[in-house]
Amino acid sequence: MARLQDKYNKEIVPQLQAKLGRKNVLSLPRLQKIVVNMGVGKALQDKNRMEQAAEQLTSICGQRVQITKARIAVSAFRLRQGNEIGCRVTLRGRRMYEFLDRLVSIALPRIRDFRGINPKSFDGNGNYTVGLSEQLVFPEIDPDKVNFTQGMDITFVTSTRVDDEARELLRGFGMPFREA
Repeated sequence: MARLQDKYNKEIVPQLQAKLGRKNVLSLPRLQKIVVNMGVGKALQDKNRMEQAAEQLTSICGQRVQITKARIAVSAFRLRQGNEIGCRVTLRGRRMYEFLDRLVSIALPRIRDFRGINPKSFDGNGNYTVGLSEQLVFPEIDPDKVNFTQGMDITFVTSTRVDDEARELLRGFGMPFREA
């Protein structure tokens, strides 16, 4: 069992029960999945970029990536329908908790001038999204082999519909929210 999954069952569940005033464990918020998305717009000019971004995202997440294609054509961006423009990974279960552990304990503290993540980036339905400007904060990426920096979006999907409950859940996992 992953370390954070064990922490959720033994520490976070009792804290949430006391804070939210619920006895039923199944009514408490829990993390359902983590979606990591990389938009690689420059892949239209350089096909090698998509391969490198997909390879790096695979090594970060430990799971094969899914290549996303453009749904519609946008002439202003020289984008045709069906062009490969990004890659994503949906993490669930043990891999999700291991990725969250690496993100909170290793990757986020390695960001330059890091003061915490924005506590207001919830979508109104209990889901939280954080953006990283470069993939080099993860220790799985060798900086000597990287030709370009690529940002990514990380979305945490929770089982609750209330942002405050989701914020307490993520805070229990050790997510470093800055003071608002």
